[in-house]
Amino acid sequence: MTHRTEGTILNTVVETILANGFDGMGEAMTVLLNEAMKIERSKFLRADPWERSEERNGHSNGFKDKTISTRLGKLSLLVPQVRGENGGFYPSVLEKGLRSERALTVAMAEMYVQGVSTRKVTKILADLCGLEVTATQVSRAAMQLDEELKKWRLRPLGCIPFLQLDARYEKVRVAGAVVSCAVLIATGIMEDGKRSVLGVSVSLSEAEVHWRSFLSSLKERGIHGLRMITSDSHEGLKAACRAVFNGVHWQRCQVHLQRNATAYVTKAYQRATVALDIRTIFNAPDRQEAERLLEKMVDKYKKEMPRLASWMESDLPEGLTVLMLPASQRLRLRSTNMVERLNREIKRRTRVVSIFPNEESLLRLVGALLMETGEEWESGKKYLKMEAELP
Repeated sequence: MTHRTEGTILNTVVETILANGFDGMGEAMTVLLNEAMKIERSKFLRADPWERSEERNGHSNGFKDKTISTRLGKLSLLVPQVRGENGGFYPSVLEKGLRSERALTVAMAEMYVQGVSTRKVTKILADLCGLEVTATQVSRAAMQLDEELKKWRLRPLGCIPFLQLDARYEKVRVAGAVVSCAVLIATGIMEDGKRSVLGVSVSLSEAEVHWRSFLSSLKERGIHGLRMITSDSHEGLKAACRAVFNGVHWQRCQVHLQRNATAYVTKAYQRATVALDIRTIFNAPDRQEAERLLEKMVDKYKKEMPRLASWMESDLPEGLTVLMLPASQRLRLRSTNMVERLNREIKRRTRVVSIFPNEESLLRLVGALLMETGEEWESGKKYLKMEAELP
């Protein structure tokens, strides 16, 4: 038995199209692809099936069924198989299809990461490619990011003089109930003055336990040379910092302190004056002057707003640590603005999802966004001047 001639194949294709019109295009393409794969196998083996040849590079080994999705519909193909020492044959037409499939998978994952809902992803692909893609396929494509994201989250760290930490909360469905899940984010400034996204962690665990585990993971990945940590006073964070990075200076975010002060101002018209007084303390040229101004403000408000005075005396000193640094570095390091901008971008993406089905899906989306941002930061311009000598 021999292959059908090219003329016979073309006749079959033409007859199929004439009989069925455009509805026969899928069947016609199946015939063409099957024959093309058999011809390619013969070239690979350097012999036709059952042909005796000293140059033969192996033997035919039947066919394997494979269904592929195309704009013509689903095509049921017969993929030629090869046996022998050089059995690594795979039709080039399907290799190209695999590359297209991988490109489609990457496109689906990228749309997911950019905050496009799965329903919109399926509609876009149907309009552009004529393919029906299920929500399950979109989710599966997004899951293929996991391995790459895991490598990024576990990559080794180096000298990070300045660390900034922040947390946000997203809704996750657990055992039929919707609960708040903490997303911890660490960013830093490297020796060259460029920013870096160091890591992210998602967990339903207790605040201090989660923070301590997250900070320990940064330490295990090799972070060193740490001079100062900037963050808000998140529950459990201070205790975790003391436990993991004992001896490292801690700076409480001045922006958050300014916001917290409003809770202690009894009359609305006084808020602007209080805010100005606090900024005056924060903008002092050195720690000694800041403490002098703080003492003055405490005395000023002791009678009229005793709760504010007490709060200022106990909490504001936590925002003065940055004064140990050169003036040129203070503006960037006295608040968590760097990581807060990331949180705003994360919120813009996560509100499309609204409620995540599990912790893994939340980590996948946030991690992909942070990895992309981190690559931009590390290849971009300097964020902080590092020339000044640190104390």
